[in-house]
Amino acid sequence: MIQRIQTLYLLVITALLAVTLFARLAWFGGEGSEFGLYAFALKDAEGAVLHSTVYLGILLSLAAVVPLVTIFLYRRRMLQIRLCVVEMVLLVGCAVMEGIYYYLGCRVVSDLPFHTQGVGVAIALPVVSLLFAWLAARAIFRDELLVRGADRIR
Repeated sequence: MIQRIQTLYLLVITALLAVTLFARLAWFGGEGSEFGLYAFALKDAEGAVLHSTVYLGILLSLAAVVPLVTIFLYRRRMLQIRLCVVEMVLLVGCAVMEGIYYYLGCRVVSDLPFHTQGVGVAIALPVVSLLFAWLAARAIFRDELLVRGADRIR
């Protein structure tokens, strides 16, 4: 199980998404106030929730759990490939929702006379995870071809 490269890819996906869940995705500032976009809320400097982003948090949590489930289904490679495709769809959804919530955060500070915004590294991690999900699916497919080839030899 752990000796397969796709297991490492899937563990990297889980780790990256765990970081994304708890890190600040973006920040917005204006006229003496600062706001942070997190996986579950858009918060001000005091920690008060301005806008709930719980759907993004749920989607990121689900996307972090699917690779762990996939790792333990190592005997059912075709199901693993399907779960990798589901993971890729979830990660695209996460990236789209991050963009939507970033836009909403920009709209919150756009009314302030002086405003700045920036993104954190964590906002790009679902896209990096998408690459690792593709690599994992490709490695699982290669394993399946190897097993089918070995069955033909017998």
